[in-house]
Amino acid sequence: MVNFVELFAGIALLIGSLFILISAIGLIKMPDIFLRMSATTKAVTFGVSFVLIGASIFFGDIGTITRSVVIILFLFLTAPVAAHMIGRAAYFDGVYIWQKTIVNEMENKYFSSNHKRKVRRFNENDELIGPENDTEND
Repeated sequence: MVNFVELFAGIALLIGSLFILISAIGLIKMPDIFLRMSATTKAVTFGVSFVLIGASIFFGDIGTITRSVVIILFLFLTAPVAAHMIGRAAYFDGVYIWQKTIVNEMENKYFSSNHKRKVRRFNENDELIGPENDTEND
């Protein structure tokens, strides 16, 4: 007789392991730090989440389920923020961007001296007023 709880737990563990494997491959294959972080953050978050779901299904007690849910929520809240902060620090530190990158959304939007965002001011007719660099020393 097939035990469906163990089957579903095994499927979740397998899916989680595949996501983690995809993340490891992305870490090796991607050309720069920004693409590597994108690949690893998303795939590892889903991979660990599926592994924890599989463990919760297999053990089935309330303590394991509660811990798994808290860990999954913590991962979904902190992993994107951490990746964003590391990527931003790497960008301002001058880490190279892959030469085939088409769009650089941060280019010319921050001052190189203090890394503050350039402020663009508009009037009521949506016309640009004043220079963009008037807040560099703020």
